[in-house]
Amino acid sequence: MSNTPVIAAVDGSEHSLRALEWARKEAVRHDCGLLVAHVLPDHAQLYAGRRASLHDASEPEEFADPVRDWVRSLLGADGPGLPEGVTYEALEGSVPEALRVIGSQARMLVMGSRGRGGFASLLLGSSSRAVASTAACPVVVVPHAERGAIPDADADAEQSAGRVVVGLHAAETPDDVLTFAFTEAAVRATTVQVVSAYAIPPSPNLVIDSPFAVIPPEGLADEGDGVPAEREMLRSQTERLAPLRERFPDVPVEQAAVPGDAAGRLVIASRAASLIVVGRHHPRRTAMSLAIGSVAHAVLHHAHGPVAVVPTLKDDV
Repeated sequence: MSNTPVIAAVDGSEHSLRALEWARKEAVRHDCGLLVAHVLPDHAQLYAGRRASLHDASEPEEFADPVRDWVRSLLGADGPGLPEGVTYEALEGSVPEALRVIGSQARMLVMGSRGRGGFASLLLGSSSRAVASTAACPVVVVPHAERGAIPDADADAEQSAGRVVVGLHAAETPDDVLTFAFTEAAVRATTVQVVSAYAIPPSPNLVIDSPFAVIPPEGLADEGDGVPAEREMLRSQTERLAPLRERFPDVPVEQAAVPGDAAGRLVIASRAASLIVVGRHHPRRTAMSLAIGSVAHAVLHHAHGPVAVVPTLKDDV
């Protein structure tokens, strides 16, 4: 069994239950431990601080943690402990910071799209967004039920067999992102589908100074199958994927070059995929830029299935 765990962040909400179920299956796939992490609410942290400062031996040594009991019952634990390979840790501090610290040595950190304290109308909670933006490990966000992310138990086998879809900008996507996607496809014995998008000309009705990446008309003229932009995109994909094909010879690969918006295409693909994989941000951005790129941001907000946001490790540590 690997010593690098999958971490499930829970808070007792229905959203974190779905994340816990997903993380437990992921730990089995990778033959590694499962660490269930709960960031204590403010009142519990205040109690712990008060007891420590006053050294009051008359107070219970441990604050009641109903989430720990909830986790035990969900995982079918016998007695006071947890099933073999599962550990539980109560954390103090803010949710993003506590999870960022504990996730520094994790295989991945799995959490729900919003927690117990989130607004019901939000597709993505502030804690999930913050953790996905800052964690040193890949963060998988499992959407809530209203988005139709995880099917019912009867369809579970079909969903787990779905392909892994990864968004690729051939010149910019870090190798970490591709390696994560191929690894996930390998442990699922499924296909990895690589999706790249190329810009299309704007409508003639748009103003001439529109901020669009435009393919000139001569670049679209083509007597063969597909436009030159598509063929060039597929060629670039093939070049980037060659080392991954060698490392993962048993993983089938599908390549797709599509016109238009990359995020929109990935959201559509998420309806039938077991996992969508995106890079956290453009590797050339400076420290003053947003911590998460526009594609990752859009996919996190709108995907119908689990989304893995993979950091550029050499830039994020």
